[in-house]
Amino acid sequence: MANDAALRTLLVWLAAVMVVVGIWTLSFKKVIVTYVVGVLGIAGVILPDWDYFDRDYSRWFSPVSEQDKLALAQRSGFRNRIFPLRLVGYTTIYSYALYKWWMFISK
Repeated sequence: MANDAALRTLLVWLAAVMVVVGIWTLSFKKVIVTYVVGVLGIAGVILPDWDYFDRDYSRWFSPVSEQDKLALAQRSGFRNRIFPLRLVGYTTIYSYALYKWWMFISK
């Protein structure tokens, strides 16, 4: 996996957040909820095969062809990888999850 360093860094940050939540709330249950929400959040961003999902939505149900690999290799820069539907979906889902986590932790 090309994102090993990013995954390790995010897991270390998650451990630090878990320690802070544990010290602040003195609740093992809240630490476990923080862990689950953090791991699911990290898995949703870092682990998917973005080369597969960077294709047109109608082609997700077919295997990646050599033409798709060449087209993806020719794309360069971050700007070509921004998809509005994905951005809106992730923003909505992660904002709601973060809000519910914060409401649970701050009780």
